[in-house]
Amino acid sequence: MREFVINKNDSGQRLDKFVTKAVKNLPQSLLYKYIRLKRIKLNGKRCAISDRLCEGDVLQLYINDEFFEDDTSKPEFLKAPPSLDIVYEDDNILLCDKKCGLVVHEDESGVSDTLINRILHYLYDKGEYNPEAEHSFVPALCNRIDRNTSGIVICAKNAQSLRILNQKVKDREIDKRYLCVTVGVPPKKQDTLTAYHERNEKTKVVKISDKKTPYNKTMTTQYKVLKTSADKRLALLEVKLITGRTHQIRAHLAHIGYCLLGDGKYGINSVNREYNVKTQALCAYKLGFEFKTDAGILSYLDGKSFEVKNVWFTQKLFD
Repeated sequence: MREFVINKNDSGQRLDKFVTKAVKNLPQSLLYKYIRLKRIKLNGKRCAISDRLCEGDVLQLYINDEFFEDDTSKPEFLKAPPSLDIVYEDDNILLCDKKCGLVVHEDESGVSDTLINRILHYLYDKGEYNPEAEHSFVPALCNRIDRNTSGIVICAKNAQSLRILNQKVKDREIDKRYLCVTVGVPPKKQDTLTAYHERNEKTKVVKISDKKTPYNKTMTTQYKVLKTSADKRLALLEVKLITGRTHQIRAHLAHIGYCLLGDGKYGINSVNREYNVKTQALCAYKLGFEFKTDAGILSYLDGKSFEVKNVWFTQKLFD
């Protein structure tokens, strides 16, 4: 028999969701069977899959030891360095400036040095995250950006903040702005662009069209020209995404004839070499909290905005 005492981060979850995360090796079919057979009990009594867990509840599982992981090895995240560029931090959230070349989560390459692993290592060293004390919660990212895009990524330190932020992102109550450099200066100082987006899952390249088809999705991008370079060949743009499609900024601006400097996929390599820029000039530089509905424990963030002060390509090309 194993026993779990529900902590603050576990509370509020459905019982079946908690068990799925806490006992990863237990098949879903057996989970439901054991609940029916009363081999899983809540506070010593019969329970249902839809029961909501409260802090202090005791969940007892009368199931075989083979379903529990007894891994005494060091957590994978300790292989990543704990070094971060922190834009803002409090007890609930952490805003990091992710640098170019760093992936946010582990991908097919299997590399352990990811942004989330760096954050977990950092919080572990601070004593704010102990995987042995958590049954079902791990600090998590609420947004993501590409490996070669830099900028602000949000991490929730506790389950309540994660639930709130995920909903706020879904409801578009968090305003994200990007800076980028285009090859060529758009004729309009600001504009709202609409086109149609289709991603090739094999090549990981997106195709942009001016016509709607059954296979593509609408995308909308707003931009504003902030500066032009001394040679008048480059423009610094602030961009706001109305939709969130894969490679949207890079592909949409390339579609209208103004590709991003440094972009090896949608850009012009000869121009990239000329300016000695080896990665796309794109940064998620500013983030604002614009809550329209109750934000619970994160209400204090409403109206606040945070930004990366030193964006590498603005210094290199426009200062």
